[in-house]
Amino acid sequence: MTIHLHDFDGEHSLTLDAGGLAADAAVVAAGHEPNGYFWEGLVRFAWPDIAEQVDFDSEAGMFCAIGSSSDLARLRMAVEAVITSPEAVRDIIARAEASGFEFDD
Repeated sequence: MTIHLHDFDGEHSLTLDAGGLAADAAVVAAGHEPNGYFWEGLVRFAWPDIAEQVDFDSEAGMFCAIGSSSDLARLRMAVEAVITSPEAVRDIIARAEASGFEFDD
């Protein structure tokens, strides 16, 4: 799996290596770059309650969220269901764009 939970000196993070994901083709077809910044935007739109509780340190090649282990566990479950489902990604992108949300990818 490309999602990893880390615990360094009491700081918890969740990382996702961007690229090579089942949903990448759907992201590209929607006109976006499937990089860490895109996935950060998707999280901010799709799960704002979780996004408010974590900090982000994403890069082009990696999505990264930093927060409590419980918030990151919830986020991991949500993201795992989406990165393997092009249909779910297409749906979230369509809802985001219809609402005026802009991805920063």
